[in-house]
Amino acid sequence: MKALGRHVLAEFYGCDFDALNDVELVERAMVEAALEAGAEVRECVFHKFSPQGVSGVVVISESHLAIHTWPELGYAAVDVFTCGEKVDPWEACNYLTKCFRAKEVVAHEQKRGIIPASYLQAAKAV
Repeated sequence: MKALGRHVLAEFYGCDFDALNDVELVERAMVEAALEAGAEVRECVFHKFSPQGVSGVVVISESHLAIHTWPELGYAAVDVFTCGEKVDPWEACNYLTKCFRAKEVVAHEQKRGIIPASYLQAAKAV
């Protein structure tokens, strides 16, 4: 069966402290990563924590990109969830690897929205 979406969960290690701690840089990198992947950006919300760290989300027509950073550890957790055929979540991850100067990235892809046939039949009946 075909999945509705692809969800890449990525762990970024050995990143630049200043890059992960700059809310404007993180937001710009996330938006540009979405565009690099071929997504259509809708909205963004980012927050700078004290004394350090950034969390944020980029809502795209095809789903979302989210990030949480721990600059003091050189670490960022990134989710890239895309739906449809047009957007490649791996392109976004590759772009962010460069932006944050990550020394190592561990990532895996989870297929999302694999709908069992019994639910597809019920949906057609509605």
